[in-house]
Amino acid sequence: MKKIFVVISVLTLVACGSSRNNASKDKFVIENLQKYSSEELKREYPDANFREDVGMFEEGTVERAYTILFPDTPNELHVTWKDKSRTEIHDIRFDVDGQWKSDEGIQIGTTYEELNRLNGKDISFYGFGWDYSGAVMWNDGKLENSGLRVFLGPQNEPGNDFYGDRLIEASPEEIEALDLRVETIMLVN
Repeated sequence: MKKIFVVISVLTLVACGSSRNNASKDKFVIENLQKYSSEELKREYPDANFREDVGMFEEGTVERAYTILFPDTPNELHVTWKDKSRTEIHDIRFDVDGQWKSDEGIQIGTTYEELNRLNGKDISFYGFGWDYSGAVMWNDGKLENSGLRVFLGPQNEPGNDFYGDRLIEASPEEIEALDLRVETIMLVN
């Protein structure tokens, strides 16, 4: 009887553990896509209405194949590839407030304060009005090696001091007045 109880207990623990693992594999968590090829993405997201093409990236210096999942919807997601056969992802990005998020829960609209909390250390950010407007620096916090690149946007009009290709130095009051929120998220492989 004792052996049967042990076997049932072990099987119950295994079953509970496997259901937890499946629950954490959220369809809209971008880290879950990192190892997929284009064909695997099409199998996993059959309703995504894929668009594929080749374009110029990295300030127009590199040509890459790309795929768009769920184009022209709140769940639009861009994948650029390291290779033209679309077998290895270079990066994943989105800037529409849909269901996509990072494993840490960062999504479009996440606040500056929440990013600091998730990072475990204060972040820095670049000025606005250029190609990498509002780019976040993790400053050796928890998200430093996550592969996440996050770009902030002010909800209130920034003054001239907040523009340009440079790290912004501002008081907590000035940052609070900007009401900074995540506008773009990128995951680099």
